Amino acid sequence: MKKIITMVISVITLSSCEKEIELDLNSSNSKYVIEGEMPQNELATVKITKTVNFSDLNNFPIVKGAIVTITDEIGTTEQLIETSTGIYKTQKLKGGEGKTYTLSVKADGNTFTAKSTMPKAVKLTGLKISLSSFAPPGAFSSDNYIVFPQFIDPPQLGNSYRFIQTRNGELDKSIIIANDNIGNGQPNSRFIFSQNFDIKLGDEVTVEMRCIDVPVYDYFFSLNSIQGNGPGGGTTPSNPVSNISGGALGYFSAFTVQKVSAVVK
Repeated sequence: MKKIITMVISVITLSSCEKEIELDLNSSNSKYVIEGEMPQNELATVKITKTVNFSDLNNFPIVKGAIVTITDEIGTTEQLIETSTGIYKTQKLKGGEGKTYTLSVKADGNTFTAKSTMPKAVKLTGLKISLSSFAPPGAFSSDNYIVFPQFIDPPQLGNSYRFIQTRNGELDKSIIIANDNIGNGQPNSRFIFSQNFDIKLGDEVTVEMRCIDVPVYDYFFSLNSIQGNGPGGGTTPSNPVSNISGGALGYFSAFTVQKVSAVVK
């Protein structure tokens, strides 16, 4: 039985599109899905669910009662508290630049582990907003704007980024990533473009820039490749790569956080 999943992603040009793909996720290979985030100077959050059959109508089971711990590079360990069903949070441990964190999840006799290193922050200095030569469905290009995050990529190769955009408080659900394989060590010249998220005069736009490590970038890049948006034109449908060992899907990411807002004038 096939399970249809919609995933939204962008890469290289910071553009995004939406496409339905089919993954074989029948009852015989139901998997745990772990989404762990450790933001800079903030508490960590881990969400745990399981995949479902097509007939379950996307009612993903929440995994409660798991034992979840995060350990930093000097050996400090904290067990996360289940603050709501399937949502686990630290109470003291916060993310720090340049530090490596290890996640452990024990659930129903299974053990899953992951590591993530928070990169040094690359300074987000502002937003450049320009008229777009592209138009989302139903819009005129002369009335649509695109956003260029302003930052200078460090000279060392290997920096990866994720961007989260809102317009007047409304979240752009696209997943937008980039790395420095293009433009290494240079001011950013790539823009955020979302086909179903048009920006107009007078809108207030906020962009959050996250510096992520390479394994997390690879996770999101593999989603893009599965959809057929990668450089090779797509891959055979499969599960995306993950930095979580033990057979779970998902990711664990320690990342820096910066936000900048601007009004379109």
